[in-house]
Amino acid sequence: MDTWKMRIRKVVEHRHFVNVVMFVILLNAILIGVETYPDLREEYYWLIHGFEVFFLWFFTIEIILRMLAEKKIHHFFYSRWNIFDFIVVAGVLVFSGTYFISALRILRVFRVLRAVTVIPSLQRLVSAFLKTIPSLGTIMMLLGLVFYIYAVLGVMFFGEISPEYFGTLHLAFVSLFQIITLESWASGIFRPIFAESPLSWVYFVSFILVGTFIVLNLIVGEILSNIQEAKEEELKEEKLEVSKHELAKITNEITELKQLLLKKESNRE
Repeated sequence: MDTWKMRIRKVVEHRHFVNVVMFVILLNAILIGVETYPDLREEYYWLIHGFEVFFLWFFTIEIILRMLAEKKIHHFFYSRWNIFDFIVVAGVLVFSGTYFISALRILRVFRVLRAVTVIPSLQRLVSAFLKTIPSLGTIMMLLGLVFYIYAVLGVMFFGEISPEYFGTLHLAFVSLFQIITLESWASGIFRPIFAESPLSWVYFVSFILVGTFIVLNLIVGEILSNIQEAKEEELKEEKLEVSKHELAKITNEITELKQLLLKKESNRE
């Protein structure tokens, strides 16, 4: 790697540089929040506009530096996090010169998500969640079956007692969704029905046990398992990088020794 690229890489990977980028991302997030208030947006228009120009140039230069820090520029796109950063920054650059204000605002909001690409712990969490999506399909099917069975039973048992909650199948689904979130389910849904049907507690308690404490815990357990796998993969990558660095050092030392031996032989001759 060229000397200037090594210098750029040292700057990009330095702790202070990462902290500055994170600070600017948070500052940008605060500014986006301020812009949601029309009075503040109108009163401090020029200040907000000035900051937006600064953010535009800052993130553009940051992406360019990170691209130049790679051995070859196209290596930058090997990482999905880098691709996300590039799309957000490039999108804002493109739309900033056009009249697509709504698209520009949407992309600027996505700029806040760049905090994920800066903080390794957030990267692990997002990676674990993305890995969980395929296995979530099976869990969601199980949850769907539980919902369907209890929705049908709810219509059969409580359709006449509480038609606003269990009058039809789709109303029963909505009611069960409220129950599984444990949001005002007792006072809003359960107690009026319990007053008319004393055995209704069996239905509600069994649904909460099955739906909330079993099925949702399966989802949490799957995510935690994938987080652990992501940590293990990250450790393997770090070890591989260290071994590559050590191998490169050994190779350089061998090359230097060869050159010294060749010089000594040439001097003897």
